[in-house]
Amino acid sequence: MHIGSTVTVSFRALRRNAMRSILTALGIIIGVGAVIAMVSIGNGAKSMVEAQIAALGQNVLLIFSGSVNQGGARSGSFGAGTLTVEDADAIQREITTAIAISPEVRTGAQVLAGGLNWSTQILGESADYLNIRQWPLSDGAMFSDADVRGVGKVCIIGQTIVTQLFPDTSPIGQTLRIRNQPFKVVGVLAAKGLSVQGTDQDDLVIVPYTSAMKRVAKQTMLRSINVQAGSAELIDRTQNDIIALLRQRHRTTEQTDDFTVRNQQEIADAANATSNTMTLLLGAIAGVSLIVGGIGIMNIMLVSVTERTREIGIRLAVGAHGKEIQLQFLTEAVVLSAFGGTIGILVGIGASELLSELNHWPTLVSATAVVVAFLFSAAVGMIFGFYPARKASLLDPIDALRYE
Repeated sequence: MHIGSTVTVSFRALRRNAMRSILTALGIIIGVGAVIAMVSIGNGAKSMVEAQIAALGQNVLLIFSGSVNQGGARSGSFGAGTLTVEDADAIQREITTAIAISPEVRTGAQVLAGGLNWSTQILGESADYLNIRQWPLSDGAMFSDADVRGVGKVCIIGQTIVTQLFPDTSPIGQTLRIRNQPFKVVGVLAAKGLSVQGTDQDDLVIVPYTSAMKRVAKQTMLRSINVQAGSAELIDRTQNDIIALLRQRHRTTEQTDDFTVRNQQEIADAANATSNTMTLLLGAIAGVSLIVGGIGIMNIMLVSVTERTREIGIRLAVGAHGKEIQLQFLTEAVVLSAFGGTIGILVGIGASELLSELNHWPTLVSATAVVVAFLFSAAVGMIFGFYPARKASLLDPIDALRYE
């Protein structure tokens, strides 16, 4: 029997029990749809992580304070204030591959303007911060190095601060009070929206780091230091030079470092590790339903072999070969699983779009996941359809014709 005739007979046999065929394919439909939806959610989360890392700027190194071990008490990054302004100055002076540096101070405060108040994040940065982060302004200008040296009372605000404190007027030139200290608004940041963690990136006020240390946070240590290397090729060299310089200044070794230096790729790898693990886990759980669907196909094909025993006997009696019988039942199983796989792809893509729309989850449908899921569903049909097909091909024609 030609393959075209075999497929035609297979479709005819499946149509005779249309409802049973649809219910059997449902396991494959759910399995393929679940795999595609879960992988799409995982890929979407990964793309958001990558976008968040890219938002740090180009060729950026982050130096974190902390990671101390004193008297048996250990702490990680930010566990202790160990970085100083002098450290930042030394990096700027001695690391020739570093083209921009911004010492960073972070704190929270209630800010007031025009009779309104809002609790927000205060960042102390240098005049190079926006260039390092590649964060444009929508209005106004960045404060200057002179403002940093002079502990100036100037600030840059995010779009959320504009909405909350300056709803009906331009904030440029207005006064914003931070812990009873008046700061003049000189610029407004372009909107960035939510971060990967779901925090509002526009809910912040940026002031000169000297002002943050002396007027707002009243502290002498830095939280971190942002450094921009001259190019992607210089990142590793810059990172190693910074580590060597800080170890010399802090008199530490690799085992006793009281700081941590990370580049963007290391941060991206750490952030993606969790999302990759979750994607694999979700995909594996969803893949179990494909196996369950395959078992359903095997069960129905075994029932089909039993029901059509006399038909098989007649075909064998008139000259059909066992391989042709085997091919027919195997084709029916593959057609059933491929049909389920096709519908499952549509269901998976639809579910991804629905989740993205309803829950605002990022989703990214992967062509590779679609192809792999479809091929896997076809393979499930072949694997679980082989035994029933083999059983049908080995039937004795005489016994099959006598079957009631």
